[in-house]
Amino acid sequence: MIILIIDDEAGLRRSLTAHLEDLEHVTIEAANGQEGLEALLANPTGIAAAVVDLNMPVMDGYTFIRHAVAEVPEMPIIVLSGVGVVEDALAAMRMGAWDFITKPLHNMDILDMTLDKVLERARLLRENRQYQENLEQLVRARTHELEDARRQVMHRLSRAAEYKDNETGRHVIRVGQISRLLGRAMGMDETACELLGDCAPLHDVGKIGIPDDVLLKPGKLTKAEWAVMRLHCVYGCEILGPLDSKDEARRICSDPHLVLALEGNEQMRLARVLALCHHERWDGNGYPFGLVGENIPLEARIVSVVDVYDALCSDRPYKEAYSQEEAARLLREGAGSQFDPAVVEAFFQHEAEILAIRHRWHD
Repeated sequence: MIILIIDDEAGLRRSLTAHLEDLEHVTIEAANGQEGLEALLANPTGIAAAVVDLNMPVMDGYTFIRHAVAEVPEMPIIVLSGVGVVEDALAAMRMGAWDFITKPLHNMDILDMTLDKVLERARLLRENRQYQENLEQLVRARTHELEDARRQVMHRLSRAAEYKDNETGRHVIRVGQISRLLGRAMGMDETACELLGDCAPLHDVGKIGIPDDVLLKPGKLTKAEWAVMRLHCVYGCEILGPLDSKDEARRICSDPHLVLALEGNEQMRLARVLALCHHERWDGNGYPFGLVGENIPLEARIVSVVDVYDALCSDRPYKEAYSQEEAARLLREGAGSQFDPAVVEAFFQHEAEILAIRHRWHD
C-alpha cells in the first residue's frame, strides 16, 4: 500500500517513512504541496492515502488538498497540524481532509490508528460504490429485459393483426422504420423517434376485430361495410386501453382528449394514439373524430402518410401495387387535404432513405 508523505521537514519525513516501511507500506516523499501533487497525478489510483502538512513553501497543504479532492476524491487525506493550530486543521477538513494529527508526533501509534481508520473508511466507501454500481447495472439489465419483452409483445400483437389482414410482417416493419425516420426529419428528439418506431407497427391492431368478409373483401365496400371497417381505429385503442374494464376502455377511446391525457406507460399511450388517430385527415374529413390540422397528434400525422404510402406500393386483396411514381404523385396531391403538408415535404426530402428501407424490407 502506497502512502504519500508531504512535509517540508526532512527529518519528520524520514521518521514517518521509516515507521511506515516497517509496517510494509511503500512511501513516496514530497517536500511541498507541488511535489506531492505531481506525485499524486503521476499515480492517481495507486496512492492509498496522503499525510500532509499545512504550512509549506511553494504550495501549502490547503492548496494541495483542494487539488487532490478534485482529482482523487476517494483518497484519504490526513493533516499534520502543529499544536495551537487546530482551527487550521479543521478548516482543512472542511476542504476535504479526512482526519488530523497534531505535531509534534511523539507516539507513532496515533498515526497507525488514524491511518487504519481512514483506510477502513475508504475501503467501505469503495465497496459501497461498487455495490451501488453493480446494483444499478442489474437494474439497467432488468429494465432492458422488461422493455425488450414489452416491445416483443407489441410486435407480436401487430403480427396478429397482419395475419388477420393477410399482410406480410414486413409492412409493419417498414411503417415503423419510415415513421422513425420522418420523426427525426420533423424535429422530434431521439427518444420520441425510437418510441414512434416501436409503436407505429400497432396502428392497425384494431383490424383483429373486423369480420373477415369485410376486411378481406376483394371488391369495393358498401356504405355499411365501410362503417364497420372504420371501427378498427376505436377497436385498436380499446385493445391497447386500460385493463380495468372494457367499458372504461370504450369510454376513454370515445374522446381523443382522454386518450392523450391518460397517464401510464408511454409506449402504450402512444400506441393508443396511433391506433385511434392514424385515419384522421389534415382537412378534418378523416375519422373517427374529424380532427383538423395540428389538433391531430404529430405522430399520427406521420403514420398516416407512411401507412398510405406503403399500402399504395403493396399488393392488397382489392388492388395491385402502385408504382413508386404513382404513389409519390398521390402523396403530393394529398398534401394539405389528407396529409400534413410539412410531413409530405419531409417525406420527399428523405425519399432515397425511404426507398432503401422499402428495398431492405420488401415483401
